[in-house]
Amino acid sequence: MRSAWTALLLCLPGLCIAACSRTIVVPVTTVGLSVTIDAGKVGGAYPSLLRELGLANGCHFDFQPVPRARLELMFETGQADMIVPATRSDRRDLQGEFVPLIQSRAAAISLASERLAVRSLDDILQRKELRVAVVRGFDFGAEYRRFVDAIRAQGRLQQEADLASLVRVLQEGHADLTVLNTTNLYGLQASGAKPLPAQWRVEPLNEMPWGEAGFYISNKSLAPADRQHLRQMLQEAARSGAVWKALSQVYPAATLEAGMKPL
Repeated sequence: MRSAWTALLLCLPGLCIAACSRTIVVPVTTVGLSVTIDAGKVGGAYPSLLRELGLANGCHFDFQPVPRARLELMFETGQADMIVPATRSDRRDLQGEFVPLIQSRAAAISLASERLAVRSLDDILQRKELRVAVVRGFDFGAEYRRFVDAIRAQGRLQQEADLASLVRVLQEGHADLTVLNTTNLYGLQASGAKPLPAQWRVEPLNEMPWGEAGFYISNKSLAPADRQHLRQMLQEAARSGAVWKALSQVYPAATLEAGMKPL
């Protein structure tokens, strides 16, 4: 919680600036090197960026490690103030305001294999022998949700609680592919997961073009003034290049550019 002394400094005569009225609750799960969790300690590009922005804008963020599905539930029920990071979806729009920060795209990702060559989600739907694994709670838009529902109806879907579990089922041959952003997997490999990045086959999908990615701000739990303050803070970070700089500091250029680019 921001101290009374900090609040006083923010409002010295002639220097008073807007500040968050309370601690901002941010549940997080591991997302590549964008969000990392090591023995309960939260790090990565986005938490580091928010901490830096918070110091300059009078905001304190309480990062709480949770499974992805729990994160989504907390946001829907007003127990969480932000989703970090997220792609835009109609379901999330009912609960909060989306602030775009970068462009991103998901792709079909599998272990390198000659027998798997797909160009679209419909290709995967037609290839009845292919087993698909996804992370429960991940959402890459309407086409992605349609695809997941269809694969589930065909009995070919395996849902995992987190990225580490998803990688494991791919490595052990329990699933053939997933649909993700390439940066998601890089973080796990960098922390010791195998195989190495060169052993992944990444195939762009026709239905998954470049789209906006960013953060969601709750319209249930936050006061209007806090929402406005956070929105303006994040928009300025995107305009100034601070967001892209934060990502560039943790991802190799080739890995980052395969799945993300500035607005």
